[in-house]
Formats: sequence, structure tokens, C-alpha cells
Amino acid sequence: MNDRYRPVYSTEEGQTGKPMEKSSGKKRRPENKQASIIKNPAKQGIRIRRESKGRGGKSVCVIDGLHLNSVELKTLLKKMKGSLGCGGAVKGDELEIQGDHREKLLLLLEKEGYKAKLAGG
Repeated sequence: MNDRYRPVYSTEEGQTGKPMEKSSGKKRRPENKQASIIKNPAKQGIRIRRESKGRGGKSVCVIDGLHLNSVELKTLLKKMKGSLGCGGAVKGDELEIQGDHREKLLLLLEKEGYKAKLAGG
């Protein structure tokens, strides 16, 4: 029996006993069209909230609503971490800053030209 046409038991698409077309294995995600549409950073719906669930009681400030690409997010995060003297990370399209620095972050974002609001209580 030829190896190319042997029965295959798989959960993926394709017929058994016939060769499948090769794919690159990577699925392409559609690009974020909204990032290119918003030109004025003051018009973004940026929210700064404090979270502590699932973090062992430690609080972080999460900034979401920034419609920036990953390079711009990392640059903005580096500026914030340097001025606050704390750690942080980019998680998806959100910025996480360690500690409760919501008021300071609000001032820093306004200084950078972004209009942000405090969310939560």
C-alpha cells in the first residue's frame, strides 16, 4: 500500500484515504481596521480601572480603549512605567500597570494628548 493514500484517522478536515492540501498552519486574523480609522487620540474611549481579582490581592491599573498598534502601546507603557517607577505589561490591547496609580495615570495620559476617564469606584 502506498503511504500517500493510506487511511488517515483525524479530527481535522479532509477525506480519509486521500492526501490533504498543505497549509502554512497559521491562521490569519483580520487586521484591526478601527486602529487606522481613529485619527484623533482625544476622541478615544479610554478607561482606567483598578483590578485585584485573580492577582493574590495585589492591585493593578488596567487601561483599555487605546486603539494603538503593539509598538505604540509598548512605547506608551515604557513612558508610564518610567515616570511612575513601577512594573507593567501589555496584555492584548490593554495596558496593565502594577499598583493603584489611577489619578497619576490620568494626568500622564492627558499630558500625552489622550482623553481618559476613571472607571469603577
